[in-house]
Amino acid sequence: MNSQTGDGALPSIRDYYSATQLRSDRWSALREATEGLLRTGAESRQGKKLLKTAADLFDSLQPIEAYWAFPGGASFAHMRRLLENGNYEDLQTSVRRVSRALTSGAYRRRTIPLTSGEADNEDYEDEASLSPEARALGRPYFEVLIVDEVNEQQERFLRHSLQRMARPEDPFVYEAVVVPSLEDALIGILFNHNVQAVVVRPGLALKSDNDLPILNQYLKWVGDDEEVDSIQPYEYGPEACRLIAKIRPELDAYLITDRSAEDIAGLDLGRCRRVFYNQEDFLELHLNILRGVGRRYKTPFFTALKEYSKQPTGVFHAMPISRGKSISRSHWIQDMGAFYGPNIFLAETSATSGGLDSLLEPRGPIKEAQDMAARAFGSKHTYFATNGTSTCNKIVVQALVRPGDIVLVDRDCHKSHHYGMVLAGANVVYMDSYPLHQYSMYGAVPLSEIKHHLLKLRAEGKLDRVRMVLLTNCTFDGVVYNVQRVMEECLAIKKDLVFLWDEAWFAFARFEPTYRQRTAMSTANTLREKLKEPATAAAWEKQQAELDGASEEVWLTTRLVPPPDARVRAYATQSTHKTLTSLRQGSMIHVNDQDFKGEVEQAFHEAFMTHTSTSPNYQIIASLDVGRRQVELEGFEFVQRQVESAMAIRRAVSTHPLLEKYFKVLTVADLIPETYRATESKEYYNPKQGWTDKHTMWAEDEFVLDPTRITLAVGGTGWDGDTFKTKILMDKYGIQINKTSRNTVLFMTNIGTTRSSVAYLIEVLVEIANELDDLLDDASKMERRSFQNRVSALVEHVPPLPDFSCFHPAFRAEGNTPEGDIRTAYFLAYDEDNCDYLDLDDRLTERLEKGEELVSTSFIIPYPPGFPILVPGQVISPEILKFMRALDVSEIHGYRADLGLRVFTKEALDALVNKTSA
Repeated sequence: MNSQTGDGALPSIRDYYSATQLRSDRWSALREATEGLLRTGAESRQGKKLLKTAADLFDSLQPIEAYWAFPGGASFAHMRRLLENGNYEDLQTSVRRVSRALTSGAYRRRTIPLTSGEADNEDYEDEASLSPEARALGRPYFEVLIVDEVNEQQERFLRHSLQRMARPEDPFVYEAVVVPSLEDALIGILFNHNVQAVVVRPGLALKSDNDLPILNQYLKWVGDDEEVDSIQPYEYGPEACRLIAKIRPELDAYLITDRSAEDIAGLDLGRCRRVFYNQEDFLELHLNILRGVGRRYKTPFFTALKEYSKQPTGVFHAMPISRGKSISRSHWIQDMGAFYGPNIFLAETSATSGGLDSLLEPRGPIKEAQDMAARAFGSKHTYFATNGTSTCNKIVVQALVRPGDIVLVDRDCHKSHHYGMVLAGANVVYMDSYPLHQYSMYGAVPLSEIKHHLLKLRAEGKLDRVRMVLLTNCTFDGVVYNVQRVMEECLAIKKDLVFLWDEAWFAFARFEPTYRQRTAMSTANTLREKLKEPATAAAWEKQQAELDGASEEVWLTTRLVPPPDARVRAYATQSTHKTLTSLRQGSMIHVNDQDFKGEVEQAFHEAFMTHTSTSPNYQIIASLDVGRRQVELEGFEFVQRQVESAMAIRRAVSTHPLLEKYFKVLTVADLIPETYRATESKEYYNPKQGWTDKHTMWAEDEFVLDPTRITLAVGGTGWDGDTFKTKILMDKYGIQINKTSRNTVLFMTNIGTTRSSVAYLIEVLVEIANELDDLLDDASKMERRSFQNRVSALVEHVPPLPDFSCFHPAFRAEGNTPEGDIRTAYFLAYDEDNCDYLDLDDRLTERLEKGEELVSTSFIIPYPPGFPILVPGQVISPEILKFMRALDVSEIHGYRADLGLRVFTKEALDALVNKTSA
């Protein structure tokens, strides 16, 4: 992005989504301005403009730099004096080095000289010249935020006192940043991703003097002004600790107080690591800071595996590849050894001793690594899996669901859940998500749909058999539930209901405050505390009196309050490898179930043994351990950048006149109907109004849109989603994506996305749009008509998505509820004599329209959209058949075009009905 407009004016702050982007671009712009000053001279017309630009940049950076240790207040003031004194050569040297160090992160690894007399060597500054091994040998760097209202001399004393405690043997290095108030502390921990520890001293103030809007947006976490003003001075320190724990629970906080121990003992101090009473023991503080960061830095299993790989061993067990012997002795596969390097083979073993551990019965470093992951993700128990979240889903379902239990399932969830229902013998109630017909995709299951089914089952006397609600959070397309509201209102109907949240695409959400509130584990912890509050009991009793004898309609439209004795029972399955650092198939199961120890643990262990390999991949387990370390130390920073990258794509497409002709980024309003939005926000970015604060909508709306999922409507190009993905993006430009629909493609940013990759994507889209323009400019009248017909077919004539029809009576229980026995249907189809094949033609459509019941024998899963449109035992409706015939996708799992649609014979169904009746 060019940092300046043609007349030297700076881009408006409202053009920036985050203060970190603003800071980065302001330093780049300052470097350009100082370089220009050297070329043109300050007295030229252009030089005068650049001089003013540089002064403006210093003004805009001054409040921002107060929250960072590098370059630091003294160095920043020095550079500003260089500008004022006309020393442009030294200024250019200093600014260039700061800008490069901020971009490369070099300041984290060494001291950066800022004057020309201090090692004026470009190679010294070039981070690209360092090998990954050389960078790994350096001590990790972080920053400590000290909160205290002090003068300049006192600030220097605090910083230097901590610096003097540093020793060569320390595992980490850090610098201190001093801010004066509680509000500044919150801005600091949300703005400065280098902060790993906060020291709260007794002299802090309450309010910040900062008036920069892009920084003050962080203060929404404090509360309204009236609430803030009610905080008493003696509460400033404890309140700061509580808010730090709420916003960034991974950070270490230390409270220095002049109050007595008795006054402090009963206070809620969040996750404060230690309280220091009226003392200045800087060595003790220093050692505690290092120990706190070391606690998160520790990787028990990865470290054990590294140590094992160094041991001399004699291999007399399975796995010839162990220690790399079968490769090093080979004359034909040396290229494999050269490609992967020796360490991966030195760490390969089937041994569980020698400092290692067993995934099936962990007692050593794997157990410790799982416990640390539980702490990081906010669960009570966490289990590692090395064969993907599909297996995690089956483990949880098998552990919790018994044959005949009723489970409410999101119909368009991942296919592993459907197969899990078969294995468990569940009676399944399929719930429909709201459809987005125009884009051939579904949203999520409305809360009213979930409550409706629960209330219907209650009316039929079947609530005791209802075991679980299973939902996908967030969906592939980025629709996120209000998890707390769903759990509260469902528990108000059945107080021991189990929730399985498939968060395969949402593992990163724990490490960003706005996202975290909509995760399963965070919600479970919040509910545990809320249910203990007297206000909850009072509200429940009051509501029960109001609902006595009320109709289902009243229950559906009332925001229900859970009873105080409700049990919080939440499980989350996460594909760590999809959104965090892990080797492929590395996944986790997170448990926050109050009844786990007494009711589930043994069954869970058996299910885990059933589905987990006895030879799990140690490299995957180690990567899960390291991935946990990363997110506890820099997850906040990486997720913040991930969101920034996605927002940059949204803004670029929305403001580019050429891209708007052929593409559209689907907005919040496009993907979430107004019915499910309490706030008025319709999009994250509006070219006229700038950025929308997502905090309010994420706090209030029934559904929200994960901004890191960018759904791009491509129907205007004349290509369907699958063709655009394969033939254009992948084959021509090497851009990889996962999901498409009939007329959309989905781009996902992740913690590895860079600004360069975002720029490349925009360049590619612009090139595609230019080529389409050129093609249409030269097209004949008939060619133009053909193009418009293709666009119209993709944009206007989209087949409507079908709802779940119903299970055939042969697979349904008695009563008026819709649950079906999917397992019986699944295994009935094993006998080919029970099955027939029918062509997808007009004759089949006529038979359905005349009322004939045809029943699917298997899962029919088209890609896209990637979920079953038919399951075993489901009646095939005319709408489903019409949708299948309109599909033009390359894959339909469970359907053989050479044979036709597989259905049960009438004889097989009649025999089953008669057997059931008897």
